[in-house]
Amino acid sequence: MISVNNQIVLITGASSGIGASCAKVFAQAGAKLILAARRCDRLQEFTKTLNLPDDKIHLLQLDVCDHTAVESAISNLPPDWSKIDILINNAGLSRGLNKLYEGDFQDWEEMIDTNIKGLLYLTRYVVPSMVKRNRGHIINIGSIAGHQTYPGGNVYCGTKAAVKAISEGLKQDLLGTRVRVSSVDPGMVETEFSEVRFHGDTERAKKVYEGLTPLTPNDVADVVFFCTTRPTHVNINEVILMPVDQASATLVNRKL
Repeated sequence: MISVNNQIVLITGASSGIGASCAKVFAQAGAKLILAARRCDRLQEFTKTLNLPDDKIHLLQLDVCDHTAVESAISNLPPDWSKIDILINNAGLSRGLNKLYEGDFQDWEEMIDTNIKGLLYLTRYVVPSMVKRNRGHIINIGSIAGHQTYPGGNVYCGTKAAVKAISEGLKQDLLGTRVRVSSVDPGMVETEFSEVRFHGDTERAKKVYEGLTPLTPNDVADVVFFCTTRPTHVNINEVILMPVDQASATLVNRKL
């Protein structure tokens, strides 16, 4: 196990859910955190709970879908924060459960822009410095949806399949360097995911998790942390984790 003490960790989508849980676990381990999120107010409120000194935390209000904003944010990091050791591409979302031929174009755009393009933008601007220093780790938060398609998941599943392929391709491109790439792909995790998917319909979102025990964001953060703390010659390529009450993307055990 290697230490992440004083390593610089950039986490996207850090204001809630898996991103916030990753921030907590890395903060407890002594890492320096660059936390990025669209919702600045919420990010600031969350970071108060971490109780970190100023030299341990740097906040970015950032929409990962905005190519120019990502370039500017990374290029203009203060010198003490510019050498990112760990990139956690966590920002992502799902919209709707429509049949493909009845899909909403705006929903498609949001998923593709966030889940694929946002991940690509961050990777493109952060990884060159890792290659130059011959060290670093990229963690992409994928999904069981990238391995198994389910009814109504069409475009979302497509974006997560893209994350899987991008992770594999990046690992191949980095062969010969000491930069590591991991994809952490959870099944059902109780976050704002379903509420976002159903455009704020909280009652419908709650029903997704009724009668079973889903994963928590902390469960996923623990796996992310495990990947980053393996000996430097070890690369955890891919981890699929699901709750015991889930056997596949579509098969779950509900006790109602």
